[in-house]
Amino acid sequence: MPDARGPRKEDSVTARLWGGRFRGEPDPQIAAFTTSLPFDQRLYRADILGSIAHATMLGRSGIIAPDEAGRIVQGLREILGEVDAGLLKIEGAEDIHTFVESALRTRIGDAARRLHTARSRNDQVATDLRFYLKGEIVKIVGRTLALQQVLLALAEAHSSVIIPGYTHLQRAQPVLLSHHLLAYVWMLHRDVGRFRDAFARTDALPLGAAALAGTSYPIDPQLVADLLGFSSLCENSLDATADRDFAVEFVSAAATLMVHLSRLAGEIVLWATAEFGFVELLDAVAAGSSIMPQKKNPDAAELVRGKAGRVMGDLVTLLSILRGLPLAYNSDLQEDKEAVFDAVDSTNASLQAMGLILHGIRINTEAIAARLRGGFMGATEIADDLARRGMPFRDAHELVGRIVLYAQEQGRELWELTPDEYREFSPLLDASVVEATTPAGAVARKRSHGGTAPERVQEQVQAVRGALTENLSWLASLPAVPVEREAAAPGVQPGGRAPGR
Repeated sequence: MPDARGPRKEDSVTARLWGGRFRGEPDPQIAAFTTSLPFDQRLYRADILGSIAHATMLGRSGIIAPDEAGRIVQGLREILGEVDAGLLKIEGAEDIHTFVESALRTRIGDAARRLHTARSRNDQVATDLRFYLKGEIVKIVGRTLALQQVLLALAEAHSSVIIPGYTHLQRAQPVLLSHHLLAYVWMLHRDVGRFRDAFARTDALPLGAAALAGTSYPIDPQLVADLLGFSSLCENSLDATADRDFAVEFVSAAATLMVHLSRLAGEIVLWATAEFGFVELLDAVAAGSSIMPQKKNPDAAELVRGKAGRVMGDLVTLLSILRGLPLAYNSDLQEDKEAVFDAVDSTNASLQAMGLILHGIRINTEAIAARLRGGFMGATEIADDLARRGMPFRDAHELVGRIVLYAQEQGRELWELTPDEYREFSPLLDASVVEATTPAGAVARKRSHGGTAPERVQEQVQAVRGALTENLSWLASLPAVPVEREAAAPGVQPGGRAPGR
């Protein structure tokens, strides 16, 4: 009877992490279909750092010899440095995990075969993705806070500018431009909160769950968590390897942020038209036409709108992948990464683009002032005055409708009517109504909490500053990742316990 073990296959960067029970090689088309290296290679840093932490733990726990752990860690550090420097090309493997382990074997030989002790690619990839997303959340939060600061500076620089407020894209009531811009600041503030929530639930270590059931080795997952900067451990090994709700939550937060950026971008596109003329973009962030020499197109803002649709699609992709999957790991989960990576790239690029678009945008106050005429936006103030003086609001609403019709037929603004003309409609109206119908008068009256009156807007500004400070403090408070800091250090201390967080 032939030896079922057979000869050991030669080590190479193309080696698989499996194959002992298989005869022959995979079909080339199937191998190409199942490989994830073209996209999961961006996880190389997370994968190598995770392996450094895992190998350190194996050595300190006595699962492998400390000197072998030291050689593994040193080899991994060298690989990381070479990939970072562009000296080692990621290629020729099934996935990033296979590439790293195969590259390690070319450096240190058989000791590399001990690296995968007490883990599976299932908990390994879940760790990689969580570690990667934590870093991306930090970047996105930082860029969102930077965009908030640009909007806040723009609001403060134009604190007295009044613009038409719209409903149904029809002029409705006047508001301060700063009030309008601060609305987006508050949307972005909630987006930051969503990302912080996603960070908290991503910040749990799955390594140690192995394939699905845990491991029989006496591992120390808390040590790995400490080295990688995770604040907690996943509580259930099946859940740790099989779910991607943390990725769904991240992409959901990204999709919501992109919807807000899309709305802001859409208004910039609208405001930059000749019909509105509220803003003019810097030449550096605009584009021309290949046929019409006079054009100045807001291409970047339009692309932000378009990319919002992509990220929304990424969310649907992730939810569709997870729907109906039995426990535990299934290869369907390999498809989660492209959606996550696309959401990361689109969101980061859009945040940067919006910051550049808004930085230096010119506000055309003359065009805005011209649009404050003709909309009869002070009409509600008249109705409110009548209601305060005893007239039922519905009756006041109807009466003011007749006043608007009269002013429209006269070709005059509400504030251009005389007190005598107002009294012809109702004796309850006096001279004070004239000032109330002006844009400045109407704005000054909106003193309710969160309203557009200057003093309320100034309160918002102070509140925004406090919120920004708190979120910046959160970023600054995030602990360093010990294994990342130590990855560039020469040698490894095989004994002792890693420092706590």
